[in-house]
Amino acid sequence: MYYSDYNRPPENREPVIETNQFHVYDAQPPKQKKGGFGKFLAVGLCCAVIGGAVGGGGVWAVSRFGSNSATIYEGTRPSAVSLANVDGKTVLSPEEVYASNLAAVVGVNGNVTTNVWGQTVKNAVSGSGFVISSNDTTSYILTNYHVIDGVSDIKVSFSDGKSYDATLVGGEEENDIAVLQIAQGGLQTVVLGDSDAINVGEPVYAIGNPLGELTFTFTGGYVSAKDRSITMSDGTVMNMIQTDTAINSGNSGGPLFDKYGQVVGIVSAKLSSSGSSSEASVEGLGFAIPINDVKDMVTSIMEHGYVTGKPNVGILMNDVDQAAQRYGVPAGAEVLAILDGSCAQKAGLQVGDIITAVGDTTVSSSDALKSAIKDAKAGDSVTFSIYRDGQTSTITLTLDEDNQDRQDAMEQLQQNYNQQKQSQSQNQQQGGNYYYNFPFGNW
Repeated sequence: MYYSDYNRPPENREPVIETNQFHVYDAQPPKQKKGGFGKFLAVGLCCAVIGGAVGGGGVWAVSRFGSNSATIYEGTRPSAVSLANVDGKTVLSPEEVYASNLAAVVGVNGNVTTNVWGQTVKNAVSGSGFVISSNDTTSYILTNYHVIDGVSDIKVSFSDGKSYDATLVGGEEENDIAVLQIAQGGLQTVVLGDSDAINVGEPVYAIGNPLGELTFTFTGGYVSAKDRSITMSDGTVMNMIQTDTAINSGNSGGPLFDKYGQVVGIVSAKLSSSGSSSEASVEGLGFAIPINDVKDMVTSIMEHGYVTGKPNVGILMNDVDQAAQRYGVPAGAEVLAILDGSCAQKAGLQVGDIITAVGDTTVSSSDALKSAIKDAKAGDSVTFSIYRDGQTSTITLTLDEDNQDRQDAMEQLQQNYNQQKQSQSQNQQQGGNYYYNFPFGNW
């Protein structure tokens, strides 16, 4: 025990060491005789401490320097978490959400061997996914399209250490979803919830594989906003749930759970800063695809291998050049080529036409045209406003279905168009002219 020069030493204690800074006094006080009552009190206190330690199973005492003692309390608690029933009615604790769904979450692409720091690692993954259906022999897994895009050897791994080869049933790049199939049945599946029913401020949770090697990580946060229109890196505009749940590379394709333990979204993106040291870092801005937006698409992929009912017009198109707009040409989607037998040809659409509106919705670009009819189905009738030879008119089309045959035909149309323009460019260059080939899309 240390006492400063400004404090008087306790009575009956002699300094054993003296310095200019402090005195150190013997910690053992001289023994004094105790009366009978004192002995009785001491024994009583000792029994109380011992009795508490034995009875509670969590209290014990350490005695040093005679009467000086310290009491340390140890608690007990159950370590196991029960597997709660996900019934859409019972609010689950975060640990119950994790325990009840962990076996249905997977890591996707087990052939990844390097982490974000360039180090060689084992069992790393490039994304996440979750089991949505399982029978006796086969299971289906939902993930993001960008997680498996360009991957020829797809693997999925589970929290129990088991991994399986997976095949791509089908995908929808525009909506960033893909369905995988593995030859293993009897697996636990998630329960799909209602993303329209969630509220801003409601807790949500994610299970995924951040950074590719921190596998089966659980994070939580809140719904920050609903119906956010987010422009992805490829220019696609998607409807998203915004959340402050921690999301990082490797979480893509994983499930976003509501407080009932049901999947309400597919973790898809995170907004990040440019990395400039002069800019504040961006945190807490994660996004998930609302599960209601893709339920029907997922069912179509599982049954047919592609999304049925998706519309296709049968044209190649491009944004109107801004230089042309300075001469009075309206903004819109310019028709570059038309597929024979398509609804566009049947309706009388011509190469060079500029589509400026769909119904009452103004169209200023090719992406805007796609967005204007994204909720339409094959077989629906739509009205296009077109600008042709200085005049504006309208035509009505009955939309075709964007099936595999149509996609193959559109790909061939695009190849033919490229060859034609390349030939024209070469001829014009030989004549001293230069042809600039603008990027375009097919639809």
